[in-house]
Amino acid sequence: MVERKVLFGFGPSTAVAKTDDVIRCAISADRAGVDVLTLSDHPYYGQRLDAYATLGFVLGRTTDIAGVVTVTNLPTRNAAMLARSLTSLSALSGGRVVFGIGAGGYWDEIVRLGVRRLSPGEAVRAMEEAIVLVRALSGGGAPVTFEGEFYQVQAIDPAPVPAPPVWTGSVGPQSLAVTGRLADGWVPGRAADWLRADYIQARRLVDAAAESAGRDPADIATIFNLPGQITRSPLPATRDRATGRWIGGSPEQWAVELTAAVLEHRASGFIYFVTDDTPSDVALGRWAEEVVPAVREAIAKP
Repeated sequence: MVERKVLFGFGPSTAVAKTDDVIRCAISADRAGVDVLTLSDHPYYGQRLDAYATLGFVLGRTTDIAGVVTVTNLPTRNAAMLARSLTSLSALSGGRVVFGIGAGGYWDEIVRLGVRRLSPGEAVRAMEEAIVLVRALSGGGAPVTFEGEFYQVQAIDPAPVPAPPVWTGSVGPQSLAVTGRLADGWVPGRAADWLRADYIQARRLVDAAAESAGRDPADIATIFNLPGQITRSPLPATRDRATGRWIGGSPEQWAVELTAAVLEHRASGFIYFVTDDTPSDVALGRWAEEVVPAVREAIAKP
């Protein structure tokens, strides 16, 4: 079993109209001790910043926080070039990079970029190949030749930089199995939390695949995306009664729930996204200065 600390992250907007906000949030999160900044990847939308260009920029403006694209829009990015981007960012930032990857969604939008539409099965196989190839092109060693179904390289030198950790955004059974076989971390579907039946069932599939591959399921971290609000006063419930989806609450409610998630439900990390009209700097302050320290203190108690 791999020992790892619980990670706390923040997901700012990637709107072109909010570039100052993105940079300000990254710097503030870094200074506040937040562990990871996450960026979405939707290159078919002109009003969104490019995820990897933004990641490089914010890593250059920060000193400690790690960066991850959750998740990389793989169908629009060549896996061998992704390996070069990731190892370069890792070398420049002192290893503050995680490789977030998914099989691809929004296919009607993706194909508008001139990308061939893949079937669900093909998309998952391409994701698996990409993970293998990115790792092969990291860490130095002999030249790599890779003859895959979707990616091929001939005698390419790996970068002398360790491969970054891999977090998948898997949802379906096949991609969950890839997570179990290969990933270091898993980011469940948006708004899924540790009490939801769909998460529990999906995690069982990840664990089963890990065991079949001879891995310890505990070595695969679960990092929850938690879009919600942090309110000044407690809410009647932290989840929507009709759908069961997480909606948030006061800092105290967040701290109690997240502590239980770590101690009782194997949670390894949480990424907070603002979903109401609270200014991002205010929301980040509540998260980094009230919720995160309270959870860290609670889980550190013997």
